[in-house]
Amino acid sequence: MKRKSPTTPVAARPTREQAEEAVRTLLRWAGDDPAREGLLGTPDRVVRAYEEWFAGYNDDPVAILERTFEETEGYDEMVVLRDIRFESYCEHHVAPIIGVAHCAYLPDRRVVGISKIARVIELYAKRLQIQEKMTAQIANAIQDVLRPRGVAVVVDATHQCMTTRGVRKPGVSMITSQMLGAFREDAATRREFLAMIGTAPGPRGGV
Repeated sequence: MKRKSPTTPVAARPTREQAEEAVRTLLRWAGDDPAREGLLGTPDRVVRAYEEWFAGYNDDPVAILERTFEETEGYDEMVVLRDIRFESYCEHHVAPIIGVAHCAYLPDRRVVGISKIARVIELYAKRLQIQEKMTAQIANAIQDVLRPRGVAVVVDATHQCMTTRGVRKPGVSMITSQMLGAFREDAATRREFLAMIGTAPGPRGGV
């Protein structure tokens, strides 16, 4: 008989005091003295910054998107939001990822407030991320909750883990896309979306 794998225990969340002590440890490891005047308040400030930078772990995309509107007078054309600025952090180096997201969906009898789309992008950005995963998470959340005829997400961002360390190549941006439903299946719909956000289609019809 096949044995079940043991359940992986969930680690308890560290206390605020433990988080601040971890910052002091990193300051000492970097070669400085966390007890000197200029660094005395740094652990508290870093922890408060983390609470802001990673607030997305406390939010639920379903709760954000589930309030929709059906009084649309039959509107069934593309809804597009472009140039939604975001700031995220690379899960490999905890270095900033800064860019913009473009998002579209084709309604199927109901729409959602446009601020909710921006909030979902912000939710996933405010987590440790890789850009490919974040792009898919945004598209899948909108598809799963709204059930539209299609969803398209394009993300264009710079990664400071590449521009300020390692290969040190400033000016490089990364573009990722996720096309679902009609945006994946219909080249004309995809082209219309890409034209609206000012991105030329690639040789295979994507970006």
